[in-house]
Amino acid sequence: MKQSVFDVLMYLFENYIDDDNARRTDPEELKALLRDAGFGKNHIAKAFDWLEGLVRLQEETVSNAAFGNTIRVYHSTESKKLNVDCQGFLHFLEQMGVIDATGREHIIDRAMALESEEIELTQLKWVVLMVLFNQPDSDEAYVWMENMVLENLSKNFH
Repeated sequence: MKQSVFDVLMYLFENYIDDDNARRTDPEELKALLRDAGFGKNHIAKAFDWLEGLVRLQEETVSNAAFGNTIRVYHSTESKKLNVDCQGFLHFLEQMGVIDATGREHIIDRAMALESEEIELTQLKWVVLMVLFNQPDSDEAYVWMENMVLENLSKNFH
């Protein structure tokens, strides 16, 4: 049996992200497919809650102008979960123009919503991909990030 909400999210992302039929699939049918794949009901429910939170973020998005040129100070609970490498990576993405301040906040929100005590950099990269995939007008940033993640995966297997 799979062990975490992140595993469920990764499975969905890897197996259904490019499948237009999956977007039209009844959530209960998708949950049944996940149970058949070996995921527990509790993890599936939490993964769907996580995805609903991502959709909610898109609906609540404020203008980027509201953030302007700001410096992000991490709360102690965020710093505990997102180590210096993760924080540095988010800063790097923002400086490169891959994400903006709103995107950064969405990524932090979704990373904090995972039940892990600490998020590994690899996990954060997948969270970034999931958030970018759901943001309108971020196709170029998504492709750039996807290439980075896939390149890192291929390096790890060789």
